[in-house]
Amino acid sequence: MRTELPSGTAAELVHPSAGPSPRGLVVVPDIMGMRPLFDDLVARLAIQQGWSVAAFELFPGREDLEVSDRLAAGSSLEDDRVLGDAVAAADLTGAETVGILGFCMGGMYVLKAVATGRFDSHCPFYGMIRVPEQWRGAGQGEPLDALAAGAAASVLAVIGAEDAWTPPDHVDELEATGATVLRYAGADHGFVHDPSRPAHRAEDAADAWRRVVAWLEA
Repeated sequence: MRTELPSGTAAELVHPSAGPSPRGLVVVPDIMGMRPLFDDLVARLAIQQGWSVAAFELFPGREDLEVSDRLAAGSSLEDDRVLGDAVAAADLTGAETVGILGFCMGGMYVLKAVATGRFDSHCPFYGMIRVPEQWRGAGQGEPLDALAAGAAASVLAVIGAEDAWTPPDHVDELEATGATVLRYAGADHGFVHDPSRPAHRAEDAADAWRRVVAWLEA
């Protein structure tokens, strides 16, 4: 069901067939934002896991931006707005206990969401551990600072060992906070969530999903 958060940001909400669940999940899309891929993911997680699931647009009002324009506009995003929308999406599920997962830029915001204290578990898929140079702006804080302000042990991070967006030294820094890191040898950026991508690795994706679902259920 398409709806809006209090900020006006577009969101997708799906409850399981039995109705609203006591367990909620927020999904933060990759840099390309809300699209059928994420509508399907939200529905699948709600139906298969019995969770109330919500996702929201990272670039509200700019949904028509191409990927190159979104990459260039990364520095215009502000943590207060994005994390405010993440918390509002958690409230939208109606659940008291809510986890959060996200991909790429969305994974970076999952790391930052640790500092909000709203989520009991955080699962970033190849989320940037340090804000990339081209995205740095006045409204952007560092993910590692957010982990220092919250419960880093609530994080299960999925990382591709060949991903230039998450270099090994950054991954080591993430792990040093107390986060749990799953490293997949030979995997590049985006290897889990979109089967149409050349980087997709079906066996690794299935393993990552199994581990993430178990983490969220625990």
